[in-house]
Amino acid sequence: MSYKLSPFEKIGFGAGDMAVNVVISSMMLIITFFYTDVFGLKPADMALLFILVRVLDAVTDPLMGLITDKYTSRWGRYRPYLLFLSVPFGIAVFLTFSTPDADYSAKLLWAYSTYIFITLMFTAVTIPYISLIGVLTDDPKERLSANGYRLFFAKIAAFLVTIIVPMLAGADIWQGDKAAGYQAAMGLMAVLAVLFFLFCFFATTERLEHQVESKPLSQQFSLLLKNDQWLVLCGVCVLGTVGYVVRGSVALYYAKYFLGGDATTQSLFLSTGVGAAILAMVASTWITKRFCKIKLFRYSQMAVGLLSLVMYLLVEPGDMLLAFALFFLISFVVDLHAPVFWSAIAEAVDYGESKTGKRVAGLSFGGISFCQKAGMGVAGGLVGLLLAFFDYVPEQPQTEFALTGIALMLTIIPGVFHYLVGALMKRYRITDEEYRRLLSTLDVVRHEPAGQNTDTVQIKVATGV
Repeated sequence: MSYKLSPFEKIGFGAGDMAVNVVISSMMLIITFFYTDVFGLKPADMALLFILVRVLDAVTDPLMGLITDKYTSRWGRYRPYLLFLSVPFGIAVFLTFSTPDADYSAKLLWAYSTYIFITLMFTAVTIPYISLIGVLTDDPKERLSANGYRLFFAKIAAFLVTIIVPMLAGADIWQGDKAAGYQAAMGLMAVLAVLFFLFCFFATTERLEHQVESKPLSQQFSLLLKNDQWLVLCGVCVLGTVGYVVRGSVALYYAKYFLGGDATTQSLFLSTGVGAAILAMVASTWITKRFCKIKLFRYSQMAVGLLSLVMYLLVEPGDMLLAFALFFLISFVVDLHAPVFWSAIAEAVDYGESKTGKRVAGLSFGGISFCQKAGMGVAGGLVGLLLAFFDYVPEQPQTEFALTGIALMLTIIPGVFHYLVGALMKRYRITDEEYRRLLSTLDVVRHEPAGQNTDTVQIKVATGV
């Protein structure tokens, strides 16, 4: 049975990603600039921080996936985490963007402690959240639509971050104390994140209950490695996230140093990219009703690579108008794929079940979350190392070599990663037509008499959730 979701529930589902994107947007667009130009970390130390903390995710992400597979409650399998961890999540955001008045060693210790804390909280709420779509409905069109809502509201959150944080942090009331400004601005974002998570919890309903057979972790990993379509999405997630985060992380540097913009210009430049991404969410939903979603995914990412090359070749330092126009176009095209990707994860889980007769949901979503954060860690480390390589000096006029490096990090370097995403998507085969055939196969398997396929996941309508 296919479940239709009301607009209110889709909005509630989207609110969850607004909360998540307070962190994601900050990590992709602000935290690198915050650490170097406000907090005071050396680029090389920042790079090491981003890389080392990602090692933690290799343990926590699969573990969180296993926990969500194992435990359920009267509120469902995934929604309780949004309720009980929303406040700790908000506290982690606030502390991460707080700058202690201490020497460099103590500040470095603070940076590691708070970054680990926010990483753990991010894992604890994000994996249940991205898994939630799989139990709201089994209708692929409804999943795609709900993910369209989700990503639209995620970009609204990013838009709020790019407008409010730089403007509030640079306001006159702080008398030049940027550290206090960023702490207050991100504190406000943290409060909003808590409220969004609570709204998501109360507005959504888990209708499908996956009765997951207990399997050893080694067996679950083995089953995932047999799911070639899930492996494709993992590769896509890492490559795409690296490209996205490198571009986003250097956007403030580009606006400030390459274009010579003030705080308002910097905020507008970030907002231009996010505004384009919001429009892309709407356009993607319209396009996928008339055009193959997988082809849209593939060709849009390859086009980003070409557009990035064009921007590098045409835009000179201080060329505001052309830079804004091309940045808008790149940001629009790069996000056309986003609703397709997040709905594809649930479809890849179903594909794995149809192929092996056994379902691995929690670890699948946990693995994708790990890939996303691994990409963020690689990108953050890459940006730090490249800033050091190009002799970037915070709050100083930059050399021509440093400006060239900043331009490369906004255009060609991330463009290469997106082009590779498009090339890799040639291996992804679960189109809408293929998924309908897949569901027919699963329907037969799931209704086999008890005892004939005891390892197969049984899906039933949940009552009292």
